[in-house]
Amino acid sequence: MPVPRIPGYSRLTKTHKFSAAGIAAAGAAALAFAVVPGQAEGQATAVKELPAKPVAWSHQVVDHQAQHESLVQQSELASQQAKEEAAAKKAAEEAAKKKAAEEAAKKKAAEEAAAKKAAEEKAAKEKADKERAAKEAASRAAARKPVYANNLDGWIKESLAIMKEKGIPGSYNGIYRNLMRESSGNPRAINLWDINAQNGIPSKGLLQVIDPTFKAYHVEGTSWDIYDPVANITAACNYAYHRYGSMDNVNGPY
Repeated sequence: MPVPRIPGYSRLTKTHKFSAAGIAAAGAAALAFAVVPGQAEGQATAVKELPAKPVAWSHQVVDHQAQHESLVQQSELASQQAKEEAAAKKAAEEAAKKKAAEEAAKKKAAEEAAAKKAAEEKAAKEKADKERAAKEAASRAAARKPVYANNLDGWIKESLAIMKEKGIPGSYNGIYRNLMRESSGNPRAINLWDINAQNGIPSKGLLQVIDPTFKAYHVEGTSWDIYDPVANITAACNYAYHRYGSMDNVNGPY
């Protein structure tokens, strides 16, 4: 017996198949009871044919709209969950990057501070070393440099030390002999009556030097004051060196 076709469905569902099998079994049972053996052989008892009962179709109608909406909701939930997970992952990555950047900045700042401190300490040490070396050098120089008395003996000896350094010849006796003749050892002596004085350039100081001669033969490292004892002696000896070979060779007015 053919199974009725359900409008809107092109294929039978499992429920439809089971219903069709039931109908086929019922038909076979009706045929089996159509002829029943009687009391006597060869006789047959007619069985009243019962009217066929309508077959109840059992099938499940699928609600496609509800299924679609459910799938859409599930998809949206999955999409939202994926977005939230991605956002959380991104936030975690950004937080990790920020933390790493902060730690790197702190490390760099600490390294720069340490380098700056080391440089300052090095500069301070170098400065202290230079100052100490300068003080030591000054101390050694002061120790080597003799202290001369502020008198005739000290003036002559200091002049001789400068003359030796500059390569100017002369002796203690030669200087002493000439300055005693010229000024009697008075550093402020001045001649106001000789020819130089008449010409407006009087002789001055221990060795009676006129201003032009003093300026021309002044020795570097001494005072520019013509009355300064050491400057006067040294300039006069320098003049005598260039004109007479040495102050030792001078035995009268020069």
